[in-house]
Amino acid sequence: MIERKDWSQVIRMVRARHGMTQEQFAAKLGVTFASVNRWENGRVTPSRLALRQIEDLLRGLDSDGCALLVEYFGGET
Repeated sequence: MIERKDWSQVIRMVRARHGMTQEQFAAKLGVTFASVNRWENGRVTPSRLALRQIEDLLRGLDSDGCALLVEYFGGET
């Protein structure tokens, strides 16, 4: 499993690579801006539900999202 600091990096990387603000990323996941902010700052680890939502979001993105999906979730695209 990925450590807390790594999740913050993954979330920040996904957002940045796809040109999303924290607010936009939160809206895509159906969570609050505050949740995304806490994840990125390493104060809180995403819940299992949030991790599933992030995984689903990565599946819907371009090949970069698919590569991140395999790297961090160990799944296939």
